[in-house]
Amino acid sequence: MMNTQKKSIAWRHKYILERLNKEGEIRVSDLCEALGVSPVTLRKDMKQLEERKLLFRTHGSINLLNPYMTRDINVSEKELIMVDEKRRIAQKASTLIQENDAIIIASGTTVLFLAKIIEAELPLTVLTSALNVAMALCKNPNIEIIQLGGIVRKTSTSVNGPYAQQMLSQFSCSKLFLGVDGLDLEYGCTTSNLMEANVNQYMIAAAQRTIVLADSSKFGRRGFGRICSFDKVHQVITDDKVSESYVDALESRGIEVTIV
Repeated sequence: MMNTQKKSIAWRHKYILERLNKEGEIRVSDLCEALGVSPVTLRKDMKQLEERKLLFRTHGSINLLNPYMTRDINVSEKELIMVDEKRRIAQKASTLIQENDAIIIASGTTVLFLAKIIEAELPLTVLTSALNVAMALCKNPNIEIIQLGGIVRKTSTSVNGPYAQQMLSQFSCSKLFLGVDGLDLEYGCTTSNLMEANVNQYMIAAAQRTIVLADSSKFGRRGFGRICSFDKVHQVITDDKVSESYVDALESRGIEVTIV
C-alpha cells in the first residue's frame, strides 16, 4: 500500500511540474480537476514541491517563477535580456503608429527599442517620461518631443513625481506604449517602483488606447508597484514563448493579444 501511495504522489508531482514548465502558471482548481484529488491533497503536494523550490504558490494558483521577485534592475542590464524578443515586439508596435499621431512612450527597454526604430519620415508628437527615449527620438526632425519633468529615477533613466503627473493631466493622446515588470492574471500590470507606477496611471488616463509591450518572462510575475488591472489594457504585444493559458485568459477579458 505504501509503495502504491508513493508512486501516486510521484506521478502527481511529475504531472504538476511538466504542466507547469509548459504553461508557466496553473490554477489550483484546474489541477484538482485534472488530477482528481481534493484541495487538501493538492496543497500537500504543492507544499512539498515548494519546499524543494520547484514552484511558487500564490492565491489560487502556482507559478514556475517567483512572482514577487521583480527587483529594480538597472536599464543597462535589462537591455541585455531577451533582446531578440524585445526587438520583435518593438517592430510590431511600430506598425501601430500613424502619421501625425500624438502618443505616449513610457520607460523600459522594450519601449526604448520602439523609440529607436520609429520611421524617420513619420511626423509625430511623443510624450515620454524616459530620458533615453527622448534622446533616441532626438535624431528625428519630424518628431516633436515633450519630455515630462520631475524626479529622475536613475535605474530607469526616467522621471516621476507630481510634476510629471500634472503635465500628463493636460494632454490627450491616441496611444500609450507601456513597458511593465510583471503581468499577473489576478494583480494586473506592475512595475518595481511605486512612483513609476503612479506616473504610468496618469499616462493611462491621458491615452485612448493602452498597449503593453512585454516579453514572455514578465508573465506570472508581480512588481512592488501596481499600475493597473487588465480592464485598463487594450492590447498586449509579446513573444511566442508566452503560454497559451495566459493568452486565453487575456483574450477572454477582451484584450487583443499579438504574438511575434
